[in-house]
Amino acid sequence: MHLRDEAEAVLRAWDVLERERGGEPVVDFDCAPVAAEVEAAPDRLWVYRRLRELRGRASGALAVRLDGDLAYLGALLGQRRSLDEYVRATQGCAAAGWPEEYVVERGEVARAALESLDVSWGPDTVAELEHLEGPLPVEAAGEAIRRAAERYEPAVRALTGATASYRLAIEAVEVDAYWAFWLDGAGEDVRLRLNLTNARFTEAGARRFALHEVLGHGLQSVGIGAHGADAPWPRLLSVHVPYQVALEGLAQAMPLFVAADDPVLTACVRLDHYVQLVRSELHLAVNDGADPVTCADHARARVPWWRDRAIADQLTDRGADPSLRSYLWAYPTGLDWFAALAEADTKVIEKVFHALYRAPLTPAELAVLHPAGPPFGGPGRPVRLRPAAVP
Repeated sequence: MHLRDEAEAVLRAWDVLERERGGEPVVDFDCAPVAAEVEAAPDRLWVYRRLRELRGRASGALAVRLDGDLAYLGALLGQRRSLDEYVRATQGCAAAGWPEEYVVERGEVARAALESLDVSWGPDTVAELEHLEGPLPVEAAGEAIRRAAERYEPAVRALTGATASYRLAIEAVEVDAYWAFWLDGAGEDVRLRLNLTNARFTEAGARRFALHEVLGHGLQSVGIGAHGADAPWPRLLSVHVPYQVALEGLAQAMPLFVAADDPVLTACVRLDHYVQLVRSELHLAVNDGADPVTCADHARARVPWWRDRAIADQLTDRGADPSLRSYLWAYPTGLDWFAALAEADTKVIEKVFHALYRAPLTPAELAVLHPAGPPFGGPGRPVRLRPAAVP
């Protein structure tokens, strides 16, 4: 058996194990599904030993992927690496952070974009923005997203050179999780879940998430599978490996590339860029032992519409959850890089997007395509919040 195929077999068995025990899936999109039923791995230690043995024989893209799997599984087994070491292994970049003056600058850009739409900056920002976006009934959200995907699909295919076809299913669920929308699937089958616990539906939001989930994650994942028959990397996309910076960055920034004439969507991207950088500050702070109340005060000063419940969840996710401690760092890192890419030469943009719809790329591989881009994970010098007092 090919070494990549051995790795895929172990990862699928691990995925079944986690799903059966009620844990987080290991595989979020299976680009090359198998017909045979997959038997669950006996336990996590068995998986860890098998992955470590495979890593000893691997090189290149497969080795990078297995390093991420081993780091994440090690965390599930109780291993506690430093944040920077853990993120380097799982997301392929540093957890250096961004200087305070850069975060403030991105906030000023976001504020200006909102003010151009007559949306104020303060406790009511989100409510005003949602009103501007146009409220959408829950029962109409799925069809609105589907129509928006059909509208933007030609432009995305022209940008990316994507030719793969896909089948989209949209489901409504209620899950106690941070996400409002989640896309997974296998082969050409793409499933978009709308989390009614967190999602607020608007007309602009439907356009935005059609670009992010369906034409970003969905079409991209199907395209990766279509080009992956002889690839050295496992054709299984997971949030704890170094592809996520590219996948999440591209999806978040997509309006800047194909809907730049939509001022509401572009303003939302500018706002997201700032908010993700603030979240990165909390990510670093909570892993540095900062006092939770100090973190909350800092968060409210940066984002005045946030409430304690949302802040508490963000601190918990970034400090205690082995998956989110890694995965959530991909959002600020990826969006910061792709927001900068939107200002690059069109030939560079086309080269990056064509490559990304054919293979999952790591930050190091993206840097080769666009060496003038900003450093992944930030240049360092983030604001330092006060550590918790020792009782």
